[in-house]
Amino acid sequence: MTIVSALLSGLSFGIGLIVSGMTDPSKVTGFLDLAGKWDPSLAFVMGGAIIIGSLLFPFATKRERSVLGSPMQLPTATTIDRRLVLGGLTFGVGWGLAGYCPGPALASLTHSGAKPWVFVFAMLAGMALFELTERLNNKAKSKAA
Repeated sequence: MTIVSALLSGLSFGIGLIVSGMTDPSKVTGFLDLAGKWDPSLAFVMGGAIIIGSLLFPFATKRERSVLGSPMQLPTATTIDRRLVLGGLTFGVGWGLAGYCPGPALASLTHSGAKPWVFVFAMLAGMALFELTERLNNKAKSKAA
């Protein structure tokens, strides 16, 4: 049931991105172009997500298990550190330059040509590079200890 639920959730998310036009990189760059022809539609999509999240997140924090019975795994970090800031900056710069973030890029793979494929490849390469550096850092820390 968990796999079916994940599939349906991902499918509805992807369809929502396509229907709202958020798989179109020009929507993102239009939103970020405050000095040019600004497109506020992304603000409405983000606002809707923030409203729903802010209403439902307090309920999620009180639960020990998800609706499907899996243990809840919510973030525990509460500090803004160097890694968070650098990760946010990297995400934002990539989003602004490419016009894609991970969800819309994946939803665009079937209908938007080569650009989302290049983005997804670069995203996966970046994730692999992060994993490699994390493992090397952890190995070096354990040897030093």
